[in-house]
Amino acid sequence: MKATLNFPSPELVRDLFVREEKNLRLLEESFGVRATARDNFIRLSGPAPAVEETGKLLRDLSRILESGEDLTEAEFRRLVGIYSGEDPASIESLYGEKIEVASRRGFVRPRTANQKKYVEAIAGHDVTFAIGPAGTGKTYLAMALAVSALLNGEVKRLILTRPALEAGEKLGFLPGDLYQKISPYLRPLYDALYDMMDAERIRKYEEDGVIEVAPLAFMRGRTLNSAFIILDEAQNTTPEQMKMFLTRLGFNSRAVITGDVTQVDLPSRQVSGLESARKVLGEVPEIPFIHLTRKDVIRHPLVRKIVQAYERSERKDRL
Repeated sequence: MKATLNFPSPELVRDLFVREEKNLRLLEESFGVRATARDNFIRLSGPAPAVEETGKLLRDLSRILESGEDLTEAEFRRLVGIYSGEDPASIESLYGEKIEVASRRGFVRPRTANQKKYVEAIAGHDVTFAIGPAGTGKTYLAMALAVSALLNGEVKRLILTRPALEAGEKLGFLPGDLYQKISPYLRPLYDALYDMMDAERIRKYEEDGVIEVAPLAFMRGRTLNSAFIILDEAQNTTPEQMKMFLTRLGFNSRAVITGDVTQVDLPSRQVSGLESARKVLGEVPEIPFIHLTRKDVIRHPLVRKIVQAYERSERKDRL
């Protein structure tokens, strides 16, 4: 099958593959087509289904570019992977989901179909679990939705917590007071938060008690009303800690629990609170469990390959 796709300008045609000839070749290899770009058109040839899917990607990309969005090489490669994969998604369905934040970018969006499902689950439920490897956006997207809820007046506070577990290091040997000892364990939450808001606003909110970043142990005995609560690194909670956290939920509050069950730092015989919650609460229809995979990794391309290599190694060890 042959098809010619016409576009408004030669500049737009070049922008479709980020002005890099190697990206056009990637398109050919990924879809099994032949692609030729000339002036304001791209000519495709190959098996009919492959030509149609390639054409769909290029037309969707052109609409996104014409709306003013930028396209990086990493994003181009990621979208080619999505469209040529087993579970192709629509760019427009992903790009249409914008989460308002207070950073210069103004918004955050899910980048994969699974991430979109995750965002929709949080929006529609008071308690949501996200389980998946590093780099899949578990904490980042939850933080974006938390900031958005605060900005829109849906909640009055953000409470960000994670277990201050001694992952190979002893807290007692770290210098400083209690806050200085636990600060490194909370730093990843701050990293995401600072990507959503300017530092001055975060400091003001912390002073006023609007934003609280604290170890999980500090949640005991509290009832958290009108709050968006994120429990990060939940695989390192005990079942007792998980139950304690979940029962802190008050009126008009929302909780998101994130973790990676392949990176548990608990003592070898200790059951993870995240695994326990999946078994205990898995049949509760009001509590969704969203499973993200290496296909949802949005970090450096090598991260996805690293995750995949470890998964293969762990499967061999279990045999």
